[in-house]
Amino acid sequence: MKEKMPPFKRKKSTGKSFPVKVCTLDAELEFNLELKATGRDLFDLVCRTIGLRETWYFGLQYEDSKGFIAWLKLDKKVQDQGIPQQTTMPFMFLAKFYPEEVAEELVQEVTQHLFFLQVNRAILAMDIYCPPEASVLLASYAVQAKYGDYDEGTYKPGMLASEELLPQRVIDQYQMTAEMWEERIKVWYADHRGMSRDEAEIEYLKIAQDLDMYGVNYFPISNKKDTDLWLGVTSLGLNIYEKENKLTPKTTFQWSEIRHVSFDDKKFTIKPVDKTSPNFVFFSHKVRMNKLILDLCIGNHDLFMRRRKPDSMEVQQMKTQAKEEKSRRQIERNKLAREKQLREIAEKEKSIMEQRLMQYQEEIRLANEALRRSEETADLLAEKSRVAEEEAMLLGQKASEAEHKITQFRLTALKTEEEKVSLERKTREAEQLTARLVDESERRAAEANKLKEELLRARVAEKQAKEKLLEFLSRNAYVNTSVSSLYSVSSSSVLDLPADLHALRLNANNSPQLSLTHSNPPALVDHHLPAYDYIADNDMEQLSLEIEKERVQYLEKSKHLQDQLRDLKTEIEVLKVDEKQCELDMLHDEQVRLGENKYSTLKKVKCGSTKARVAYFEEL
Repeated sequence: MKEKMPPFKRKKSTGKSFPVKVCTLDAELEFNLELKATGRDLFDLVCRTIGLRETWYFGLQYEDSKGFIAWLKLDKKVQDQGIPQQTTMPFMFLAKFYPEEVAEELVQEVTQHLFFLQVNRAILAMDIYCPPEASVLLASYAVQAKYGDYDEGTYKPGMLASEELLPQRVIDQYQMTAEMWEERIKVWYADHRGMSRDEAEIEYLKIAQDLDMYGVNYFPISNKKDTDLWLGVTSLGLNIYEKENKLTPKTTFQWSEIRHVSFDDKKFTIKPVDKTSPNFVFFSHKVRMNKLILDLCIGNHDLFMRRRKPDSMEVQQMKTQAKEEKSRRQIERNKLAREKQLREIAEKEKSIMEQRLMQYQEEIRLANEALRRSEETADLLAEKSRVAEEEAMLLGQKASEAEHKITQFRLTALKTEEEKVSLERKTREAEQLTARLVDESERRAAEANKLKEELLRARVAEKQAKEKLLEFLSRNAYVNTSVSSLYSVSSSSVLDLPADLHALRLNANNSPQLSLTHSNPPALVDHHLPAYDYIADNDMEQLSLEIEKERVQYLEKSKHLQDQLRDLKTEIEVLKVDEKQCELDMLHDEQVRLGENKYSTLKKVKCGSTKARVAYFEEL
């Protein structure tokens, strides 16, 4: 959804005003302009509102009263440029010119963000051809820019299914469900952990700028043989493409080789710096298109020469401020990452301590259970000891009574022998009984002593169990104190974390389409390109070599990425539906088979003299 920002407030004008609405792809701005306001007034107002200082890349696009796409002229009044009379005049704030190297030239984050939104929309709308495997990689950077770091705990399957992340052409080419695409995007998304929004967007642009159709404005033209061709206006120069192939240019002319541009009716003439070379002449299909081509040629040529001069004070100041801001944000990110790491460590330690606490509580429960059983055993043994003591006492009494009877028997005189024999027999029986009672008494006494010893041991075990319980209770108190401390540290760390950033979803269906028709033939229009001090050929070659060297180094560093892209391409190749391949897919596959890319092709087609390339163009 597009965020609608409140109208920018200006001082009340004494004259009449009219409303305008400007869309910047992630916001809608509404203004009230004075009737005499020029395009420059509106453009500066938009730039101030969004905080943009790198204004030279952008322009205000609109659809005129005849249905043609046009760019607002900054030196003319807004209402004098054929804009349809509506309640609110609509404009699109878009990049009109592209940098040669996004990482080096785009300084402000707002500039990078606007380019990211526009390039992303062009890729999803299939205005820029992107191979399937590269589309998945770019989608992962887009997800990182919108949602931040991948979090396995909060990520839910199907979370990306509703997002518009891949060109419809890519989805139609493979027998893959939305879940299968999401799984492959998620693999790369997880690899981008720790990358901020601006870093993800600049990585997206660094990959997108290597696509063949990136930064190219195409116009249908024809040569003197009336062969239908495409003219591509880029940041480096003019490319010529065959009608059925927008990927590989047949020839190219750099801005450093061009000194004069003009058109008369449908005829467009470009004069090279080398005066011995013939003019480069082509014919557009619509007269109105020539004004747009001329405008883009002038703007791209100016930026081309500007890049090859030392940075202005304004650009140097912006780069210094951007560097300082980047350093400050890096420090903040490092601090945030450290706090996050400390929080994770605290949470981990808290979890470990809680597990230990549960373990201690279980040990305490077992110790209490053992103590209860020991107490029950001790009580049982004490009861048995008491019974044994009572039995021993009873046996002792019986033994005493038996001894008393023996004494009585001995003192009693028997008159007859029979009584004596009987007495002796009874005496022997009493003695035997007494011996048995004594033995039984000793046995009972021994059993009582044994029970006393067991009772003593039970008391000792009970004492040890109580000591162990007290030790567990003291350790439990220490664990509770540690867990509370860790929890408070974790909570404070959480409070310090900033809220997540949210990006707005883009709807690529609103992409403006170029539509031009005939108009009345204008007078002869020509333009002498500004007389710059051109860099010497040797310096240009040296600069080109340095740029090429940096690009080779970048390609070496991205070898791992290239391997991943190849692996993904091999993995999904078996699911491809060949019948759904478009002409651009086949042209790209042929490029890959030949081992060519955007830069090797441009290097090859710009070989030879300007004269030879003009002759080659005329023979197409």
